[in-house]
Amino acid sequence: MSSLFFRFVANAVALAVAVWVVDGITLGDGDADTGARAVTLCVVALIFGAVNVVVKPIVSFFSLPLLILTLGLFTLVINAAMLGLTAALSGDAFNVDGFGAAFWGGLIISIVSWAVNLVLDRD
Repeated sequence: MSSLFFRFVANAVALAVAVWVVDGITLGDGDADTGARAVTLCVVALIFGAVNVVVKPIVSFFSLPLLILTLGLFTLVINAAMLGLTAALSGDAFNVDGFGAAFWGGLIISIVSWAVNLVLDRD
C-alpha cells in the first residue's frame, strides 16, 4: 500500500514540475487559490496514474516492434501520448497544448518521477 502512495506522490510532484517548467502545460484555472490548485493536481495525478496502469501497458505491447527498432526511444512518444490522454480525460483541469509540450512534459515527468521514487521508496 505504501508503494502505491509513493507512486501517487511521485506522479503529483512530477506533474507539478512539468506544469512549472513546460510552457504548453497548464493546470486548471490560473486564478484559483493554492488549495484548489493542489486538489486539482491530486485529481490529475490520480487520472495520470490510472492511465499509466491501464492504458500504457496495452499501448506498449502493441508498439513493441517500434520499441525494439528504436531501442526504446519510442517510449518517449508513448509517454507523450499518455500525457495527452490524461489531458483529454481531465477536461479543463489539465491542458497540454500540442505534441511538443506533451513530449517535453512526458520526458520531465519520467525523470522527476524516477528521481522521487528513488528517494522515497526505500524498500
